[in-house]
Amino acid sequence: MNGCCLTAFANRIAHGSLFANRHFSPLLMATLLIVGCQQQGEQNVENDSQQTSYLTDISEQVKLDFVHNPGVDGSYFMPESIGSGAAFLDYDNDGDLDIYLINCAWHSEQAATTPPLRNQLFQQQTDGTFINVTAESGLGDTGYGMGVAVGDIDNDGFVDVYISNYGPDALYRNNGDGTFSNISKRAGISNPAWSCSVIFIDENRDGYLDIFITNYIVYDPAIDCTDRAGRIDYCGPGNSPGAPDVLYRNLGNGTFADISLSSGIGKVESVSLGAASADFNNDGYADIYVANDGQENQLWINQKNGTFTDVATAMGAAVNNVGRREAGMGIAIGDVDGDLDDDIFLTHLRTETNTLYRNESDALFVDASTPSGLAGPSLPMTGFGTGFFDFDLDGDLDLAIVNGRVTRGTRMIEHDPPQLWDDYAEPNQIFENDGSGRFREVSSLSPAYSSQVVENSRGLAFGDVDNDGDLDLLVANEGGRARLYRNDWPQQGNYLVIKAWLPDLRRDAIGAVITVELADKKIKNAVRAGYSFVSSHDNRVHFGLGSATEVQRITVRWPDGNTETFAGVAANQFIILEKGASGK
Repeated sequence: MNGCCLTAFANRIAHGSLFANRHFSPLLMATLLIVGCQQQGEQNVENDSQQTSYLTDISEQVKLDFVHNPGVDGSYFMPESIGSGAAFLDYDNDGDLDIYLINCAWHSEQAATTPPLRNQLFQQQTDGTFINVTAESGLGDTGYGMGVAVGDIDNDGFVDVYISNYGPDALYRNNGDGTFSNISKRAGISNPAWSCSVIFIDENRDGYLDIFITNYIVYDPAIDCTDRAGRIDYCGPGNSPGAPDVLYRNLGNGTFADISLSSGIGKVESVSLGAASADFNNDGYADIYVANDGQENQLWINQKNGTFTDVATAMGAAVNNVGRREAGMGIAIGDVDGDLDDDIFLTHLRTETNTLYRNESDALFVDASTPSGLAGPSLPMTGFGTGFFDFDLDGDLDLAIVNGRVTRGTRMIEHDPPQLWDDYAEPNQIFENDGSGRFREVSSLSPAYSSQVVENSRGLAFGDVDNDGDLDLLVANEGGRARLYRNDWPQQGNYLVIKAWLPDLRRDAIGAVITVELADKKIKNAVRAGYSFVSSHDNRVHFGLGSATEVQRITVRWPDGNTETFAGVAANQFIILEKGASGK
């Protein structure tokens, strides 16, 4: 900000409908007053928070009625504290995003006397509202739910759903008629551990999506833990051994083979929570980054022969800059400093800082948490779901984080009567990127997301739910309501939304790397369905273009390693790029 603070007074144009069409709207900033001062952080934006919330909670408007139930029975069963995820998906191929929310299960004598808790599927209607279609869809899984991944496992043009559980996982095939079938047993899915985050990747580039799952710990419910006051509280992972993660290879015939041991991944007992994939060494093969809770993180480099090698320590992405192992939960991957390589951001436990690993070159990372401005504001928070997204469409990646403790702390919210999660609730956060990889917190611009409703948040999914060119947020709260936040940030730039499609395989090109070239710079992003924490996202790739009204050219490196260049297009539209269609 060059030593100055900008105070924006925005006169918002009223929405004429539930979702205003802002595809070609002018900037909604009426006056921009430049004040010569040295204020820092949120002091720059306090005045705006009194006027509006740039992330608007529309859950009630759109009839998204879901309350997460972790099956609390007073025993402080540890999986209750980890929470569940959320997914944006277009399961019916009608062009708009539907929502799938993970629930838990009763884990004591309540299970025998109480109706089961189920995951919930909500279908978006033409007016932007949602209806609950769980019963007719068959997707109401009753496992003790943790995470969700969405991908087309059989290349039939319809997305399928993998659910991670405390206990056996579940794989549901989309039948293409609005219903799903549980095919776990016949597909060879048999992971009985406490699993968390799940991602789809094509690890061997055969055209079929494989499945990577993080397993957390081997938990003994008989172990009791207490807080500093001697009260029973949720245990941490230090009381239990870790568990190996799992990699399933898709055999292309509706079944999967467990290659965890042969790949090398399953030979390590880790305490894994978050997972995300990128091609970190630019060799055309999908690699995997894993966030571990109190252990060194892992960066599994694909050796192109069915095996992976962990290079996190050698590459500087295993611990922080003082060599400390941290409590890794959520992961965001993206190019925060505009140098066209992938940086890594992790959320951590309170009293630790969240960590930004900046990619210097060739997957050599340095801890840039403090110089980026992301260290200090995270110290009092316990971060879970997170992701980079260009909220103001100015051409750089901003950051969203959802927070919530796993042990008691000073209450930031009070209910009458008091509720269990009051001791764990924390405000969520938003950070703005200045374009160089330095961030300032602007949470006060969105009080509906950050301070008006303080909850114990876990899953965070990103998707353009209203198809207006910017990304909206879906938050899964532990023991609370799911909340859908519409992005109403005053648009400071134009956009381009790209759906990268593999016509021969009839599915999204998960893992494709897309670079758009403007007159003065290049912007790189990827088709990344799985990241954050136990959540899945819109497969379309959103680019903020700033003031650019057109893109000069688009380059796609497809998941099979081939590169294709497409002609330039005008800004402010949604386009589909099909592999092989450019003629170049």
